[in-house]
Amino acid sequence: MLKVLLVNDTNKQVGRLRASLIQAGCDVVEEVSSAFMIPKRVAELQPDVVIIDTESPSRDVLEQICVVSQDEPRPILMVSDDGQPAAIKAAIKAGVSAYVVEGIDEGRLEAVLAVAQARFEADQTLRQAVKVAEGKLNERKIVERAKGMLMQLRGLNEADAYHAMRKMAMDRNIRIAEVAEKLISMNDLLA
Repeated sequence: MLKVLLVNDTNKQVGRLRASLIQAGCDVVEEVSSAFMIPKRVAELQPDVVIIDTESPSRDVLEQICVVSQDEPRPILMVSDDGQPAAIKAAIKAGVSAYVVEGIDEGRLEAVLAVAQARFEADQTLRQAVKVAEGKLNERKIVERAKGMLMQLRGLNEADAYHAMRKMAMDRNIRIAEVAEKLISMNDLLA
């Protein structure tokens, strides 16, 4: 059973949406009416998905979505009356997984929730891959910097400098990037 935090950012009642969620087998853990409560309630309730019903995504709502996406990432479905491309792009950029215009049909609710969850999982996988790639790139930059430093200080060629760092890493049973960081730190200390 999906735990849902329902956010009513409109002047209307969302009772029909709540009833549709319950009928679809969801557990609506809470309904909040202020965008500023979203991050706190997400952290406390740990819902599986957040559904925001809004006439048009305001700056406050988008900011709170960004906070949630950074601190407590989870699928976010936005149901809005605003079909303007700029509003949709802003919502997606903030962290919305699925954006539905002009209400949500009860028959499509389960499918839309499944799309939001799948989109969220794909985004999380992509973010993790980018994070790993950035980490490897940063390590490579450090190794290159340390290698250049050894070449300059010891008069080694590139292959010999790399071999010296690799041997030190193997002798100490640490990664070559750690050797590079230590060499750079020592050089900075002695400089």
